[in-house]
Amino acid sequence: MATDNPADVLDNEELMHFAIEAAPNGMVIVDDRGTIVLANSSAESQFGYTRNELLGQPIERLVPPRFAQAHPQLRSSYLRRPKARAMGHGRDLYGLHRNGIEMPVEIGLNPISIGERVYTLATILDITERQRSQEMVHLAVEAAPNGMVMTDKTGTITLVNSMIETMFGYSRDELIGANIDMLVPERFRQHHPEVRHAYTARPVSRAMGQGRDLYALNKKGEEFPVEIGLNPLDTATGVMILASVVDITERKQQEESLKSALLEKEVLLAEIHHRVKNNLQIIDSLIGMQMEHVAGEQARAALMDSQNRVKTISLTHQILYQSQDFAHIDAGEFIASLTHNLVQSYGMDRARIDLELDVDPLILSMNRSLPLGLIVNELVSNALKHAFPESRAGKLTVSLKAESASRAMLAVTDTGVGLPSGRTGREGETLGLRLLEALALQIEADLKVRAGNPTSFQLIFDPRQMEADQVPS
Repeated sequence: MATDNPADVLDNEELMHFAIEAAPNGMVIVDDRGTIVLANSSAESQFGYTRNELLGQPIERLVPPRFAQAHPQLRSSYLRRPKARAMGHGRDLYGLHRNGIEMPVEIGLNPISIGERVYTLATILDITERQRSQEMVHLAVEAAPNGMVMTDKTGTITLVNSMIETMFGYSRDELIGANIDMLVPERFRQHHPEVRHAYTARPVSRAMGQGRDLYALNKKGEEFPVEIGLNPLDTATGVMILASVVDITERKQQEESLKSALLEKEVLLAEIHHRVKNNLQIIDSLIGMQMEHVAGEQARAALMDSQNRVKTISLTHQILYQSQDFAHIDAGEFIASLTHNLVQSYGMDRARIDLELDVDPLILSMNRSLPLGLIVNELVSNALKHAFPESRAGKLTVSLKAESASRAMLAVTDTGVGLPSGRTGREGETLGLRLLEALALQIEADLKVRAGNPTSFQLIFDPRQMEADQVPS
């Protein structure tokens, strides 16, 4: 009766021959005297011999001369206690090609009993490509500009480069086989295994201790700051962790030096601010004292104008210092504060004169803000002194509008008595008007004056920082 079961057609010997011949790796069978009795086509390809050239030859033909002398003794030792295992565990093994070139191999041994004789089935794997890949990894690790250290899942160091030796002061031999915890400072060592296990449970490429300061320990027992990048690698022996270590001692020192320099600068700026403020207060006080000894109202008014200009400069420095930005100032906030100070200084009757502030936030450089503040000082002071005589009621409006990135408008408008006929300002060619024109020219503003009711002064200017505003490097 016909059957589809190969075992019914082929005997065990034929099945073994088919299995060995179909194997992707080289396979040879050696008798108890070390003679090759069978070889498959993969073994022919690996070693460059034909099958007929191998059969009946001693297995030492495939062993490099430097190992061939000791090989019979190793073979006899295996036959005394034969079992399935890897050959030369922990040692590098090499086979000998017909052309005399050695090749790295891995060999698995399996005993086969046929009758009273014991044969050995050797499975041979050519690992030349794998070794080349490993050598490339080793070369890349060695050539890396950072310290590179590889550990297994237990934290045992398996690979380091010369940068690690230099960084930690240990030789390669002292590090290989040791636990990575030896490079961790004592104060962190107790918790390090827990952190390592957590990483190996979910290994991903990432920075170690992100957001925390990391430190390593050198052979001298000295701690130093480091940055560490972790990369998991899948290998034949399991997941390995490749750590890139960078000594950031110099960077930390530079950061501390920079922080110290910034602190010194802040202290210096604070000292300068206080000195400027004190000097301006002295000038303000001197003008105030002088006003007490001046008889004429015109002279007193002139001194008050000067006093308000000093206060404007002082206010500019005060706002600039409080903003913690010593290069720029919010002109909207500055003008609002300045206007309120002027109203208080001139004792404006809020029941009679309505003050309206319509200012947009506008960041200007210091070199733009101070002239603009002085302009507001002149225009608002002039309106408060002259626009509303003899208990006249009205409205005073101060506005600052950022119309576009390159265009801003400052306007001071009042519904007072208007400008005298034929004049561009209530005081004619006074110091205030000459100062106004000079300040407008300084910020390259286009000054427009409307003498009707309401009276309006408009300055159109580019709020962007001009080249002249740049602080020299």
